[in-house]
Amino acid sequence: MSLPSDLIDFLPCPTPEAWVRAALAQQDILLLDHRNCELKAAATAMSLIARYGQDAELSAALSKLAREELVHHEQVLRWLKRRGVALRPLTASRYASGLRAAVRTHEPAKLVDTLIVGAFIEARSCERFAALAPHLDEELATFYTGLLQSEGRHYQGYLRFAYRFGEPQDVERSIQKIRQVEQGLIESPDPEFRFHSGCPAG
Repeated sequence: MSLPSDLIDFLPCPTPEAWVRAALAQQDILLLDHRNCELKAAATAMSLIARYGQDAELSAALSKLAREELVHHEQVLRWLKRRGVALRPLTASRYASGLRAAVRTHEPAKLVDTLIVGAFIEARSCERFAALAPHLDEELATFYTGLLQSEGRHYQGYLRFAYRFGEPQDVERSIQKIRQVEQGLIESPDPEFRFHSGCPAG
């Protein structure tokens, strides 16, 4: 399944085949953690609105994003019910926290880096939907394929605002720094399978 060239170029590496195999073997955990990811994405957008709500354009864009993520959350909930997967807590993956560890602590660099992290999370989600869809049953493949467009928009939106609030050269440097962190999280062994986990350990 083809992805926009800019998204492919933005990410440092493709999802390893070992992760795809693990996802297909653990579709209950895949759906459960996907549900968690959608909820966290909405919460992140709302948290940014609360912190940076003085910017009307950013607030409006994040509000729309949060609503879309909550709709996706509800859709995954329906898939879990349809597939007979009981809700249960899962530990969070290291991915988002690993990316956020690279965020600078002073403003406006903190906002710029946080937006870049958001762009990486959304772009990786989009890439993983595309990696999984050809291997899933028709119903679930159709659902995941349908998410590609919105996740792609979210990636582009986060990146656009990063360039709006930061100087281009500084944004590029930050992208390169966070890209290296992202590649390490995706390609290194990971002790547990999650939607954004690295290579399955063992």
